[in-house]
Amino acid sequence: MSAQRVAVLGAGSWGTTFAKVLADAGRDVMLWARRSEVADAINERAENPGYLPGITLPERLRSTVDAAEALDGAEVVVLGVPSQNLRENLARWRELLPPGVTLVSLSKGVELGTLKRISEVVREVAEVPEDQVAVVSGPNLAMEIAVRQPTATVIACPDHDRAVQLQRACATGYFRPYTITDVVGCELGGACKNVIALACGIAVGLGFGTNTAASLITRGLAETSRLGAALGADPLTFAGLAGLGDLVATCSSPLSRNRSFGERLGRGETLAQAQEAAHGQVAEGVKSCSSIRELATRNGVEMPITEAVQRLCDGEIEPREMVAELLGRKQKPERS
Repeated sequence: MSAQRVAVLGAGSWGTTFAKVLADAGRDVMLWARRSEVADAINERAENPGYLPGITLPERLRSTVDAAEALDGAEVVVLGVPSQNLRENLARWRELLPPGVTLVSLSKGVELGTLKRISEVVREVAEVPEDQVAVVSGPNLAMEIAVRQPTATVIACPDHDRAVQLQRACATGYFRPYTITDVVGCELGGACKNVIALACGIAVGLGFGTNTAASLITRGLAETSRLGAALGADPLTFAGLAGLGDLVATCSSPLSRNRSFGERLGRGETLAQAQEAAHGQVAEGVKSCSSIRELATRNGVEMPITEAVQRLCDGEIEPREMVAELLGRKQKPERS
């Protein structure tokens, strides 16, 4: 039996969209918003104009700025805040979590400093076992899902039965979830693809075409898979929705924040200018590139695209220097 009451904490574009999916699937959803104007717009006009303009939200979806109200009686708690802000937020919510509740992470990143995957942060802060935490990842561009365009996703959880319950809770006629138990691979695919999408956006901004993008996607998948292998992920995960599927969508679509952010950098904008143009939307890859590169270094894994993106974001190189460095690397067999 799937959960009937779900709390979604975080009313950004993906948090609101996933809350809409759950409501469309017949769940009663309470969406926590940081700002009262967002909660008021959802409750009074059935819209989140700052993140999903023009999208009418279901009646089953209500909003609040009171985390205690959102969490009261929840059978599932979905965490939809940016990865680098999750720890401090979850620390405030920890005492409000219902006992034994399933915690679902929508965040994609590796925490700065600790180098922990987001599910590891959730387990540590909420003090729950690993089989109580699930992860959602896949080719899930929020606006396309919000208008009910067909897509698929992956729900990863060490507890297969819990993953199946979540699968039933969010399945709709346009949103098809699959289950796996490989949380490590699912999270690494979601985190690394944001960095590769920045690289693809930079290439677009420089005026390069499909060959360049395809090369970056393919080699980006290779370095993500190398990191996954070092950390014990199932290699098949990277050929699936949470790997290749998410990577292609994020690297190819102008709806992708990371790709759009990278495109601005490729056109010569500074990091500050690109951030200002994003209007508060978070390009996770800008911060995650540093933590992913450090995680790779600690595990002896070579990730040249991630390293180049990180150096560019740190102001060490310019976009065209980044391209020259990647193309000028020592020649080698493809599968090495």
